[in-house]
Amino acid sequence: MSTADAALLPSRAPAPALTRPGLGRLTLVELRKMVDTRAGFWLQLSVAALTLLIVVVTALTGHDSDHTLSNMLNNSVQPASVLLPIVGILLVTSEWSQSTTLTTFALVPQRSRVVSAKLLASLALALAAFVICLALSLIATAAVAGGVEGAWHLPATMVLQMFVYLAIAMVGGVAFGAALLSSAPAIVLSFVLPISWSIVSNLIAGLDSVGRWLDPGRTYAPLTDHLLSGKESARLLTTVLVWVVLPLAIGVWRILRSEIK
Repeated sequence: MSTADAALLPSRAPAPALTRPGLGRLTLVELRKMVDTRAGFWLQLSVAALTLLIVVVTALTGHDSDHTLSNMLNNSVQPASVLLPIVGILLVTSEWSQSTTLTTFALVPQRSRVVSAKLLASLALALAAFVICLALSLIATAAVAGGVEGAWHLPATMVLQMFVYLAIAMVGGVAFGAALLSSAPAIVLSFVLPISWSIVSNLIAGLDSVGRWLDPGRTYAPLTDHLLSGKESARLLTTVLVWVVLPLAIGVWRILRSEIK
């Protein structure tokens, strides 16, 4: 082929360089997965409806001493702390139950980045839910507090503790989902195991001292009630290590090593 003939052939553009998606983009994808499913959508809608209902009921009932910002916020975060962890569970388990992990890990072979994106997405959802709870609590307090003494007293540290309370619950859901990789067992055990341990540690006298350090019902409650003392912080950390960090570590190990079918 002559040089003149070669010049007449269409030139091929160089193939675009492939770049892996950033962690921020992966987090946005995981956030979208939370609302793409029917279960996730209706769970979050239920959280919003229950939060609004509880704030309204708190504002319209009770004594003046109940119409404080602290009490409003404490009550408003409870539905999210119970239901949003289920969304966290489904965020992990739905891909394994629906066999979409092959697609996910083919697009993002580094499985640890997918796990990190799921954790960041769960924290982002917890933060969004907390902001909504805080906004509704502020509106309700402004509407009914009137001249109630100390109605607006809420230290910034207490606000942070209440968010930590919600964040721990959310990450705990992701941890159980990752550890079991199956929706139904993860949802059931995330409720049954802590409740069962709480009952056993309260009934058996010999386990009471251990329960004070490992019972989520006891160690999480101060987060929304008062500023934590040093011992309460130590008990909270111990409980989180056992009920959140340990199952999360097991789950990460399973996700990184499990065979994809």
